[in-house]
Amino acid sequence: MTRTALESLLAGNARHVESLGADHFEGVREAQSPAVVSVSCSDSRVPADAVWSADRAGELFTSVNVGNQVWTEVDGRLVVNDAVGYAVSALKSTDIVVLGHTGCGAVTAAYETVTDGSVGDLPAAVEAAVSRLVPLVEEARELGVFDADTPGGEAVNRLVEYAVVRQVEYLTESDEVPEATDCWGFVYDFQRVYGDDDGAAYLVAANGESDPDALADVAPEGFEGRVQSIR
Repeated sequence: MTRTALESLLAGNARHVESLGADHFEGVREAQSPAVVSVSCSDSRVPADAVWSADRAGELFTSVNVGNQVWTEVDGRLVVNDAVGYAVSALKSTDIVVLGHTGCGAVTAAYETVTDGSVGDLPAAVEAAVSRLVPLVEEARELGVFDADTPGGEAVNRLVEYAVVRQVEYLTESDEVPEATDCWGFVYDFQRVYGDDDGAAYLVAANGESDPDALADVAPEGFEGRVQSIR
């Protein structure tokens, strides 16, 4: 870490400390009970908490990883990842959010693996994360979500949405997730793919449903425009 980076981090934390009210952690100093666990990508353009304006301590349990994946691999099989599993079992979170984003690098790497055969050398853990997305890309190609004539950027964004939808379906079908849990899938848009509002999150899946007409019925009044699909 450079001295400039260290100074920037400490100065940023100082501003954070100054911004907190004296009662900011009251009620959650010893325990937490967030209603929502949100799984988003590590991408620096996707602010995990700020997307939802979640600025109260204990409000949102976050999992940030490569490709906003709700699963991981244990003993050769996919299981719900540690953050989601902990949130719904120990913290009793009632809602899970899967938040993908336009132009995702992890999805791009999985797409290039399928279409080009390789993305070059990656750190082992990154390669493992990308490999968990490859079956979704292969599946999407078989279903016609994209083909050889689909421009690369467009294909990636369709795959971002497809991956969110499939992960929401996975959660709704998983025995590790309580049946009463609501599972939501969104795509965070900073490329103006879904609309002209930078930073808007578009609902693409809800409890295993991804048909836009059905989702429009689920959307709260005034937010019907946040239901979109590009697949």
